[in-house]
Amino acid sequence: MTTIDFEKVAQAAEGAADCARAEILPRFRRVSVEHKSDGSPVTEADRAAERAIGAHLRSCFPDFGLLGEEYGSDGSIEGPHWIIDPIDGTIGFSRGIALFSTLIALAIDGEPVMGLIDLPGLGERYVGWKGGGCRRNGIPTRIAQISDLNDAIISHGDPYSFDAFDQRPAFERMAREIPMLRGYTDAFGHGQVLAGGVGAMVDLSLNVWDVAATQVLVPEAGGRCVTLPEHRGKTGIVFGSPPLVEQLCAYLS
Repeated sequence: MTTIDFEKVAQAAEGAADCARAEILPRFRRVSVEHKSDGSPVTEADRAAERAIGAHLRSCFPDFGLLGEEYGSDGSIEGPHWIIDPIDGTIGFSRGIALFSTLIALAIDGEPVMGLIDLPGLGERYVGWKGGGCRRNGIPTRIAQISDLNDAIISHGDPYSFDAFDQRPAFERMAREIPMLRGYTDAFGHGQVLAGGVGAMVDLSLNVWDVAATQVLVPEAGGRCVTLPEHRGKTGIVFGSPPLVEQLCAYLS
């Protein structure tokens, strides 16, 4: 594996997230919404943020490739490459809800090794890398060490994502059996797991840019992240407190 200075990588990612904030926040609640060919929403804020992120990362590591949600790949993604989602939670962002995020990860040989989840509307940022722990606004954070589903807040993605992953029965069982099941969707929910407030989360029908940062940050915060087999070109993750993750995986067919 390529030798990487992770502190410099994290600094570059944080600088890129700052650039994204400068594009996103002035447009929040002031931008019109379009729809891509797959029906998903997109705004000029998404595009401007991805351009700003890419430009900053290129200036720091010109040899690294880029893979972004809005503009696809730029450069090789065989070696070290950035994985970018400029606005995760565009539906909420487009409706004036401040729980959107920016996601940046670095992958080497297909494996995410550094992750950043930025929540501009809340002023929160999670950063971590392999062997470096996970921090929220510079302070180490840990996943809740809880084992009883009856005592834990459990989060999930939108119900339609369970349908798209052919897992509607799992969602219905979770709704019947888990007392504190809450729909803290998108990477906002991921951040709440990393902070320890939410015990675990089931998030399905995702793209690589939706999961790469979380796949790094969860183990670094003392949790477990299970990546599910690809289904219809999408992936899914179950992550959080290890005992809860084991129980939730059993809900899935």
